[in-house]
Amino acid sequence: MKSQTESAIDSRVRRAARKIGLQVVKSRRGLSLDNYGEYMLLDPYFNSVVAGQRYDLTAEDVIAYCTETD
Repeated sequence: MKSQTESAIDSRVRRAARKIGLQVVKSRRGLSLDNYGEYMLLDPYFNSVVAGQRYDLTAEDVIAYCTETD
């Protein structure tokens, strides 16, 4: 079960991405060579990866990317 801080961070990340028209996907799998267990940003219109192809964006990275693009 997620703690309150994890839920708050997830909500903040999703809000930041939605503000610029992107979608955030959080990895649900364990760590591997192609999956670092963090976040990926998607463009829902084109269904393409914008950043974090290997689920390698932290919450701070996502927020920074969204504020730079804003």
